Amino acid sequence: MNTLRIGCGAGYSGDRIDPAVELAEKGDIAYLVFECLAERTIAIAQKARLTDPVAGYDPLLEERMRAVLPICAQKHIRIISNMGAANPPAAAEKTRDIAQQLGHRGLRIAAVTGDDVLETLRAGIDEVDSLEGPLPPAETWLSANAYLGVAPIIEALRSDADIILTGRVADPALFLAPLVHEFRWSLEDWELLGKGTAVGHLLECAGQLTGGYFGDPGVKDVPDLDRLGFPIAEVSEDGSAVLTKIDGSGGVINAATCTEQLLYEIQDPAAYYTPDVVADFSGVAFSELGRDRVSVSGAAGRMRPSTLKVSIGYRDGYIGEGQISYAGPNALARAELARDILAKRLAGLEISELRFDFIGLNSIHGTQLSRNAAVPHEVRLRAAGRASSLAAAAWITREVEALYTNGPAGGGGASGSAREVIAIASALIPRDAVSHRVQILES
Repeated sequence: MNTLRIGCGAGYSGDRIDPAVELAEKGDIAYLVFECLAERTIAIAQKARLTDPVAGYDPLLEERMRAVLPICAQKHIRIISNMGAANPPAAAEKTRDIAQQLGHRGLRIAAVTGDDVLETLRAGIDEVDSLEGPLPPAETWLSANAYLGVAPIIEALRSDADIILTGRVADPALFLAPLVHEFRWSLEDWELLGKGTAVGHLLECAGQLTGGYFGDPGVKDVPDLDRLGFPIAEVSEDGSAVLTKIDGSGGVINAATCTEQLLYEIQDPAAYYTPDVVADFSGVAFSELGRDRVSVSGAAGRMRPSTLKVSIGYRDGYIGEGQISYAGPNALARAELARDILAKRLAGLEISELRFDFIGLNSIHGTQLSRNAAVPHEVRLRAAGRASSLAAAAWITREVEALYTNGPAGGGGASGSAREVIAIASALIPRDAVSHRVQILES
């Protein structure tokens, strides 16, 4: 039975680059996929594009391409990535320039667009279903991007694209598309699409499958996390797959790492909605075939939904934050006094949702779980609040810094920031309200 080897070179925008180079050099892969978009990432990218029309793609695009493109071009490894973010055409042009500078002529680079539906929503369409209460006012919107499926990526592959750069597509679709293309799966074979989506979901977070975000010393030990290798899937025409990594790389792949990743960000394992299929992971089973080799089977699927999810990025005010540390005897009492000073100083300003945390004591689990904790010998006070303007948010940082000479004894290490809040709202729109486009450039 034919098999296809796909490697995941990134699980988020700022991910390490050297594991992707290792995959290209030693992984014997046909496809290298970089999954680099989170929900807010594309809204932040759109904000950058508003300032500079040639910006808005992933900030590590150039560094990644310079690192892997020569190897992939030599070995005929095709690259698929959502690093196009808010500006796939500009990303494709940048990649073409890099290819030419590196002496690689004749590479075909595809830009996939159509996920940007901001103007469609602003113009008003008949059916928009918010998933989280009323949508924010339209004047606050920065971006609106629909989750595309495999169709545009397959179109680009059929056009012999060597590198495909998309905006917002469903994460598993980046991995499902080459399976559909290579194995000629029908886009209405829900069973196979469900199996391929399971593989994509397992791969999409890169190092999380190989032991990253998993290690817990003495409980779940992971070897050599400092040189964590990224995963490879060996997928067969029937949708069955073996998950593995490069021999000698750090990390581990076993049934436990695979199970944790399978359940990552899943609300209902029996109904995982994507643009291509409603996948059913409830019957998935993992079998350890040997060291760092795990088979996955049992995924299923049913007919795709009639709607597409849209992430709307919008401006949601400002956040100001400041932190300062106290150490030694009576550290907590001095931090509590600093908190009381800040509460009085910040009262009456244009600040809401003001909160104080004692990092190391109650900042994560709150006072209920922390109330019986031993009195700490060091504590870091954090003050944060929402503001209506950047200037008001900055007052929090200024007041925390002023505690150096106007607050309790021994404060040190003050830091802070003030920034605009880019928030996300989710909605569903009819599938037929969205259309994609594929543009091919040649180096």
